[in-house]
Amino acid sequence: MRIGELAARAGTTTRALRYYEARGLLPARRTGNGYRTYDEEDVRLLEQIRTLQDFGFDLEETRPFVECLRSGHPEGDSCPASLDVYRRKLSELDALIGELGAVRAQVGAQLARAEAALEGGPEPRCELTG
Repeated sequence: MRIGELAARAGTTTRALRYYEARGLLPARRTGNGYRTYDEEDVRLLEQIRTLQDFGFDLEETRPFVECLRSGHPEGDSCPASLDVYRRKLSELDALIGELGAVRAQVGAQLARAEAALEGGPEPRCELTG
């Protein structure tokens, strides 16, 4: 298949495919007349890249999974380098969850303080209604 068909099947743009090719994530096979050609394995590579990006992986983090697929592993995540990326991503996510928990606690405390300040005090005026 040619680049336009691959882009349509993968739900992306030809520009993105050219970028992936330039980054070495998508093979650059050409016909005698210079057209790029792709096959079902390339569709699978793009599905893997898109799924990982949907999960928050940046493009470079997808490289081990693509290489794992290319080496014949059907899922692309059963290679040591892929497992390392999973571990790093889980660590990042755990850190973010911790940070969000701390922010949530601060916002909750601010809300409780603001609500306590209203108890027994005058009814607040809405600036919009006068």
